[in-house]
Amino acid sequence: MVCSHESHKQQSHAMHGERQQDNLILCPQCDMLVALPPLQSGSKAVCPRCKTTLSARWAEPRKQPIGFALSALFMLVLANIFPFINMRVAGLGNEIKLIQIPQVMVAEDYASMATLFMVFVQLIPAFCMLAIILLCARVRLPRQWKIWMAKVLFQLKTWCMVEIFLAGVLVSFVKLMAYGDIGIGSSFIPYCLFCLLQVRAFQCVDRRWLWQDIEPAPLIEQPLQVGRTGLRQGVRSCSCCTAILPAQQSKCPRCHTVGYVRRLHSLQWTMALLVTSIILYIPAMLMPIMITEALGNKMPSTVMAGVVLLWGEGSYPVAMVIFIASIMVPSLKMLAIGWLCLDANGKGKAKADSERMHLIYEVVEFVGRWSMIDVFVIAVLSALVRMGQLMSIYPDIGALLFAMVVILTMFAAMAFDPRLTWDRANETIKKEPQGDGK
Repeated sequence: MVCSHESHKQQSHAMHGERQQDNLILCPQCDMLVALPPLQSGSKAVCPRCKTTLSARWAEPRKQPIGFALSALFMLVLANIFPFINMRVAGLGNEIKLIQIPQVMVAEDYASMATLFMVFVQLIPAFCMLAIILLCARVRLPRQWKIWMAKVLFQLKTWCMVEIFLAGVLVSFVKLMAYGDIGIGSSFIPYCLFCLLQVRAFQCVDRRWLWQDIEPAPLIEQPLQVGRTGLRQGVRSCSCCTAILPAQQSKCPRCHTVGYVRRLHSLQWTMALLVTSIILYIPAMLMPIMITEALGNKMPSTVMAGVVLLWGEGSYPVAMVIFIASIMVPSLKMLAIGWLCLDANGKGKAKADSERMHLIYEVVEFVGRWSMIDVFVIAVLSALVRMGQLMSIYPDIGALLFAMVVILTMFAAMAFDPRLTWDRANETIKKEPQGDGK
């Protein structure tokens, strides 16, 4: 009876600990331990310090993402089957399908550009939608497969550039209107719907809920205090599944991701990627990104030349979009990343500094990938404008260099650990008792 009583007591304690820890989360941006309140349908929980969204609750956490993802995949199939856009110049016409865009670039010896298009616009979005369906529908799969899909899903989310490509198509329309008549094909509307549906599918999938559905988070033995950072309490957050782990435990028992209290050599990796992107940025701006061949005359065009041309033709809004996305954003992003690294390595004292730097980091994370819009514009123009000697457009080396700049700056932002900016603020607040768990 004693053994039975003790066993019941331990089970009760374990269940109590599990219930107590289920609502705790370490903010991935500022490392603050937060107790999540009970969420109503359609509401979300944000970190009280850095305002990062920590969790969200949807009315139908399974049905909504499955419905949106299934619809998105169906629209993607339709978008690849039928003609996408067409153009008519001086009695000559040409139309393309989405699937033909990389084929044209491969034919012009730009397989690297074709690969970027296929990966960012077709393959990654399709895989993510399929992963959402399989995970949310609880399809019977080996546990390791589910863990792998969930890990890849959230890692690839940033690289889905469907909406950026669609914006590039709209910019291409404005550029081509000066040369001839532009029309949309049967697959243009399905692709627009695919863009909206895949964005909505991502919004309806909460990372914390999905991982809890795959497998409950591992229990942690030590007591935790809400409102203090994980660094001060000797715990860390898994960068993949958000589980709270002891600081010395490098491998997460749930998702098997290897991690540390802070990303190893975060500033060094960020600065190395940043310097490389700056080195590539100079020739990317100076070298032509595309060549326009009209009546046998070849006219190379740089990024800035394209902005000047659009401005001179009176397309002021489009010229501003290209200037901001292709010139201003990459330049400011590189400056901002350098500033973040210097700040994280400095000795700032004001909490406001951390809040301001965190805002800069969020802006960098959000706008960085939109610089790919110019690369997608070139992809559309190269595939559509094929009129023989009358007029043809080809990509050039500058486009590939510019795409590499955008990709490297995205990797630089990912390598930077935003918690480093808040670690400085922690040093300036009043010393807290370390607590012995009593």
